[in-house]
Amino acid sequence: MKVDGHPYQTIWLKSDEPATVCVIDQRILPHKFEIVEIKTSDEMVEAIKDMTVRGAPLIGVAAAYGMYLAGVQALHSPDFAKAMQAASEQLISSRPTAVNLAWAVRSQQQFLSGRLDPFQTVSALQTNAELIREQDIECCKSIADFGLSLVQQIADCKAGQPVQILTHCNAGWLCAVDWGTATAPIYRAFNEGIDLHVWVDETRPRNQGASLTAWELGKHGVPYTLITDNAGGHLMQNGHVDMVIVGTDRVTRRGDVANKIGTYLKALAAHANSVPFYVAAPSSSIDWYLSSGKDIPIEERDAEEVKYISGLCDGQLKKVLIAPQDARAANFGFDVTPNELITALITERGITQATEDGLSKLFPEKLRLSQSER
Repeated sequence: MKVDGHPYQTIWLKSDEPATVCVIDQRILPHKFEIVEIKTSDEMVEAIKDMTVRGAPLIGVAAAYGMYLAGVQALHSPDFAKAMQAASEQLISSRPTAVNLAWAVRSQQQFLSGRLDPFQTVSALQTNAELIREQDIECCKSIADFGLSLVQQIADCKAGQPVQILTHCNAGWLCAVDWGTATAPIYRAFNEGIDLHVWVDETRPRNQGASLTAWELGKHGVPYTLITDNAGGHLMQNGHVDMVIVGTDRVTRRGDVANKIGTYLKALAAHANSVPFYVAAPSSSIDWYLSSGKDIPIEERDAEEVKYISGLCDGQLKKVLIAPQDARAANFGFDVTPNELITALITERGITQATEDGLSKLFPEKLRLSQSER
């Protein structure tokens, strides 16, 4: 996607230093645009934890690169296998809800069986990390293509009026390598000349909607309006939303969806007002080993994120206390939307009902593999 006319992706290997991973620092957007260089697996773990990189697909790609960096470091370790096992555990534990992270680490672990010498292993880890990166781009492109048909159907019924789309948090290209998940159909439709407008909710407490989604849509030229989180229901009640598209951090094989806190409330409002509610779900976000959303681990983050808000003041990034200093605060990072509230899932292989039958028809090999391992 484009930033001030220049094409960017969120993560890449530095061309003249292949053991250095470059990422866009998402903590300081929209006020500053900076590239961070990551040289060790520990630095990658910290970048995932502090949300320098965030978004389920991007976390997966970052973890794959983290395993590669761990391999480069382990070449200097007296016990290569032990060092790699420790790095795997650290990366998997860095964020608990997004299944992409563990999926990517497991993909890299296939090269740690001892069949290759350490140098061959590191080469394989680099190649596979690059493959996972390219697959994420292609996956999001496919989601864009399938989702385009949904936007086009509504546009055909709008008699020249813009298609009104509500999204939540940031499921844009900043959450993936490129295109994004929920925004992929939006960008595709916009590029095709379909008249549309996006309602962007702020997404407390970290405000990824306000700071990231609004920024990237604006940079690409997509019309949008920033709203408070609780305005979504009002807009749906009054006919100002034609469709909702959100991303996901984990989908159970029966179609329950864990996504950024507040998604469930949007789904309830959409259901009450007969607004179609779609989830853009790459297969890397599907957890074939879980059947119920009740079993998805929900990350609880630092309560300070609720009590403080960060922003630009007098040209400086500052953190401001907005609650009593001694206030108790709870910070649940995600909630679960049950499958009956979801109109359909948009995947890289097509659009399907949020059910085990629907998913298994698109990904039969994934279901068979999980069944054999359960």
